[in-house]
Amino acid sequence: MNIVVDYTNAILWNYVLLYGLLAVGVFFTIRLGFIQFRYFGQCFSVLLKSRHEDRNGISPFQALCTSLASRVGTGNIAGVAVALTLGGPGAIFWMWMVALVGMATAYAESALAQLYKVEDDEGQFRGGPAFYMAAGLKSPLLGHIFAIALIFAFGVVFSAVQSNSIADAMYSAFDMPEVVTGVVLVVAAGLVIFGGLRKIAHFAEVVVPFMAIAYVVIAFGILAVNFEQVPGVLWSIVAHAFGLEEAVGGVTGGVMAALLNGVRRGLYSNEAGMGSAPNVAASAVPDPHHPASQGFVQALGVFIDTIVICTATALIILLSGIYDPTTGVTGISLTQSAAEAHVGDFGVYFIAVAILFFAFTSIVANYSYAENAMIYLEHGWKGGLTVLRILSLAMVFWGSLQTVDTVFNAADAAMAVMATINLIAIVLLAPKVSLITKDYIKQLKEGKEPLFDVAEHPELSEGVDATIWSKERGEEAQKRY
Repeated sequence: MNIVVDYTNAILWNYVLLYGLLAVGVFFTIRLGFIQFRYFGQCFSVLLKSRHEDRNGISPFQALCTSLASRVGTGNIAGVAVALTLGGPGAIFWMWMVALVGMATAYAESALAQLYKVEDDEGQFRGGPAFYMAAGLKSPLLGHIFAIALIFAFGVVFSAVQSNSIADAMYSAFDMPEVVTGVVLVVAAGLVIFGGLRKIAHFAEVVVPFMAIAYVVIAFGILAVNFEQVPGVLWSIVAHAFGLEEAVGGVTGGVMAALLNGVRRGLYSNEAGMGSAPNVAASAVPDPHHPASQGFVQALGVFIDTIVICTATALIILLSGIYDPTTGVTGISLTQSAAEAHVGDFGVYFIAVAILFFAFTSIVANYSYAENAMIYLEHGWKGGLTVLRILSLAMVFWGSLQTVDTVFNAADAAMAVMATINLIAIVLLAPKVSLITKDYIKQLKEGKEPLFDVAEHPELSEGVDATIWSKERGEEAQKRY
């Protein structure tokens, strides 16, 4: 098993995704006219005005919180520490680059998910890469392959990654046995995921803002105390990224090590291009009633995840004075030790509680993505969701007992397969993304609230549900809200 996982990682990460992720991000950044920079304010304006949900879907704010629940997890605390250990400070620079260009990728995939969404048997909006591959690319087979990969990655492997970090943190801070942590996580996660997508969204809407703000406030407090050292640390990140300073002891590979580990951990953290967040983006009630609006919301999620939270973790570690790759301390243990160096024992407990909240919300949000894929695959098999829920909870328990390397390597392989399939799909559908974006920006410049009517865009109509994207439905929504 380890041989298969290692081989998959070597091929996809070293030859496909290392350059593919950055290339696709740059491609959409240029094709969409640097949309994530020129219209960065739209990310906030769309989000701030749209807090409603209805019988068809969750609110855009709930969709953002759910995607952040998945994004903001072990990648932000343990993953950043792993990137620093294996790639040096320069890895953080490449995490930034992946995020900045990845905002355009996240915009594109989420806009497509909205465009090709459908209503399920209960009237709930559903969509995502599997749906736009089937309808937009006319390839149900590719949609099925992606859905299976997503279920394996998010419904199985990633649940183990999150529980692994929680168990490690709880043992380090409170000497809690891993098996006890595993049992508690299974019970708590079961109470949420058996409630379905809406219960997960409501849970995320409350917990995610609280946990993110608390973490950033503590981090900024540490930065304030060490203010004079911050410029030097930031320069070190940039210098190591380009080999302008000698590699940190214990880090081999120099610039390539920084690039590889920064890209890998960056994607694992913000998920841009992976095809995960579009699953929940499609379930949102768009406001304005336009597919592009939810692209802006999910682009903001990438920024918050990596530029804000991952950077906070990196600076906590690099300012601590204990960063030394030769010690072998990595993952959550390194982050806890760094926090302890800043604020004493409180730091250990704080990071343990932070990873508990971050990783637990990731478990339930990751399940929601897998649920969406299972609904796509079910074909009338009503027991599919029950089987998925039981399997996901079993993996939560299994992950709490495994080693960091085993779990992270399996996660990397699953993520690479998903990302490769999705990147190909969104590049092929790039003309659709361009048309959606031009329509949105055109109406914005005319002083109108963007409203999408697929009947006015015959070049986009094939595979799109005309009842969802009709002028009448959009006007009805505008009156209601």
